[in-house]
Amino acid sequence: MTEQLFRDDSYLKSCEARVVSVDDAGVELDRTVFYAVGGGQLGDSGLLRRADGTDIEIVDTQKDPATGRYCHKTNGAADLAVGDPVTALIDWDRRHRLMRMHTACHLLCAAIDGGVTGGSVGPDKSRLDFDLQDTALDKEAIQAQLNRLVDEDHELEILWITDEEMAANADLVRTMSVKPPTGSGRVRLMKIGDNVDLQPCGGTHVKRTGEIGRLEVGKIENKGKHNRRVNIRLAAG
Repeated sequence: MTEQLFRDDSYLKSCEARVVSVDDAGVELDRTVFYAVGGGQLGDSGLLRRADGTDIEIVDTQKDPATGRYCHKTNGAADLAVGDPVTALIDWDRRHRLMRMHTACHLLCAAIDGGVTGGSVGPDKSRLDFDLQDTALDKEAIQAQLNRLVDEDHELEILWITDEEMAANADLVRTMSVKPPTGSGRVRLMKIGDNVDLQPCGGTHVKRTGEIGRLEVGKIENKGKHNRRVNIRLAAG
């Protein structure tokens, strides 16, 4: 299995690695800083730099659901062999925006009391769908609460619990459509502040909420009898 370095440090921009396999699915490395699409967050893009200094573009990163392989998707032939050393470099500007947006989605969970039925985390805009029946949402009030939590500059902390502890604390799970990954013996929790938000999450996040910057709430849409979709984006500038 690929060692996923970003799970402990989302700020790593590069790492040295070796090629484990190369096929039509992509390039598999023994370790990586690239996040694979999952939990609503898009996969990382960037470069694999060969020992001779030439680069291979990575356009996406995906995890094979059947095998668990981490596949760095290339734009054409990879021209790499098993055992080749490479330097993996993520597109940091894009990743950092994803980190800010993913953390903002956690703040949105804190601002709205309801189970999350779906969502999407992008570098410019994101959305969460909430299981809310006959509930009117105040766009301006939600935006004000989000920016208050940003201004309060809460610290984010990674916590780990066992699979058994996760099973005994099912109320920690806010996402009804995505279950926390279990089976490896431990589950990662993201904690924001003392009591802002705490839930299992494998995505990438900033260190403090102040790093997100100003947020804007876009459309709030009705997507069925129970679903309320809330769109957010990073404010310009």
